[in-house]
This record gives sequence, C-alpha cells and structure tokens, in this order.
Amino acid sequence: MKQLDLTFSSMLTAAKALANETRIDILRILSDQPQNVNTLADKLGIPFSTTASHVSKLEKAGLISTELVPGRGTQKVSAVNYDQILIQLHPEQEEEPAHQVEIEMPVGEYHDCRIEPHCGLVGEQDYIGRQDDPRSFYEPERMKAQLVFFKDGFVEYRFPNRLPGGAEPLELSFSAEICSEAPNYKMDWPSDITCWVNQTEVGTWTSPADFGGTRGTYTPSWWRTNYTQYGELKEWVISREGSFLDGKKLPDGPVLDALALADQPFISFRMGIKETAEHQGGMNIFGPAFGNHPQGIIMKMTYE
Repeated sequence: MKQLDLTFSSMLTAAKALANETRIDILRILSDQPQNVNTLADKLGIPFSTTASHVSKLEKAGLISTELVPGRGTQKVSAVNYDQILIQLHPEQEEEPAHQVEIEMPVGEYHDCRIEPHCGLVGEQDYIGRQDDPRSFYEPERMKAQLVFFKDGFVEYRFPNRLPGGAEPLELSFSAEICSEAPNYKMDWPSDITCWVNQTEVGTWTSPADFGGTRGTYTPSWWRTNYTQYGELKEWVISREGSFLDGKKLPDGPVLDALALADQPFISFRMGIKETAEHQGGMNIFGPAFGNHPQGIIMKMTYE
C-alpha cells in the first residue's frame, strides 16, 4: 500500500485539490484502474475541458500521475499515486520551507514580438486575424490564442515580478509546450529554439519535428490532423548552480544572480529563432486547448 505523508508545508496544496467532490470522484475511479481524460469525462458526465482542469489540479498536487501511452493514437492516461494520505501535525519539527510563486501566462499575452511568415494565431474555434500576416499578431484578440506559430522571429512575455523586498531568489523556471513549424507538419524538421530571460540567453533546444498526423490530446476536433498537433513540454531552470534544460545542465547558461531579478518590476521570457541558428525551422507554442499539455507558459520562482 502506497502512503502519502503530508507535512504542514504540503498539506494546503493537497487539501485544495481534495476540496472538490468531482476530484474525489476522479480519485475513486482511478483507484480501480488508470483512465484517459475522455473516459473520465464520460463517467462523470461533465465536459472534457472541465475534466482536464480537475485532472491537472490533482496532478499538480502530486495525487495522480499521467503518461502518454500508445493506443489509437497517443493517449494521456492518469493513475493514482497513493492509497492513503496521512497528515503529520508536528510543524515544530519542520524546517522553514522555501516559498514559491507560480504564474501561468496565456500564449497570446506576449508583450513584444518580431514575426516572419508563414505565421498565425489560432483560437479554440478559429484563426485570429489573417494567416501569414504578421499584422495579426497585434490584434487585441491575440490574447485568446491557443496556438502561436511563426517561421522566424520571437515572442517575448513579461511576468509580474513578485519577489518580495529583501527576499533571496533560489530558482527560476519556465515551461512551455513547443515544437518546430513547417507547412502542415513534418516529422523530420529540426529547429533551434532559444530562450532568453531578462535579455540574457539561457539556452537552445533543437526541436526534431513539427509534430502532426495524430491528434493532440487537447487539440480541438475542427483542427485538421494534417496540421501541427502537439509539441514537447520543455522546462528551462536557472539556479545558483547554473542553467538547466529538462534537468540537463547547459554549458554556457547563466547563474541566477546574472538575471538581476530585483532590478525591474517584471521578468521577461523570450522564445524564438536566432538569426545565426543552424536549424531555422520556426516554432509553435501551444496553449491549454491545443497539444498534449493543458497549460500556457508557466513561470515558477522559489525564494527564501
């Protein structure tokens, strides 16, 4: 029997996730056997998007885990992590925990951009503006975008800086679902996608493909499968020890102090294709209603 021991520092997150009858029902269903989101939605009698949101909250609390498994296409299947949850009521035995700020930014809420066709913005139900017209990237409706794609250029987001005065930052991370951009899709289409934080280059990931052919878990049904469908979830982390991409240290990445987090009211995060990139294959950025991961761009800051 797998048992989760909760301390005061982790109790609140788990309690919030459990304070909902639907999420309790999801745990009961998953305790019998793993299920995908579509099956859960059918059993609960609620919309797919609502079910996905509940699953995401349980996943963030560590109560369930998900993985992509082959089947009729690729499916995201969830399973429970624990059979019991125990709360340890001994805060005096705990060390003072680090604090964390988490902010999710919609993919259309960029502050600045430089875009070259082919390019476009896609909402949950239709295109936003005109396809292959960079002027559409300045439309007010861009904030509702669920898919952002361009052949060359960058988009830059500005997150509010919630580091308290006098606090010491320990780690900063950004995660996003991204991939290359090709006409329709191409499974062999490398692209060197670079990220910058506060105008400091952090590192580059070479996306192997513009993934398509199999519908993404959250990609709407009206979006044709011969178009881009999903990406890979990538995470850049900057700490006192250096910079990391998906846990692997980047040789030339900055340390956290180089970002001067306390010096401005926002934290900028830019993704794009460098003019000197060897593989200039563009990029797609997926929101929660497209692709395989129900999220926008997430920034996490840990401090003490």
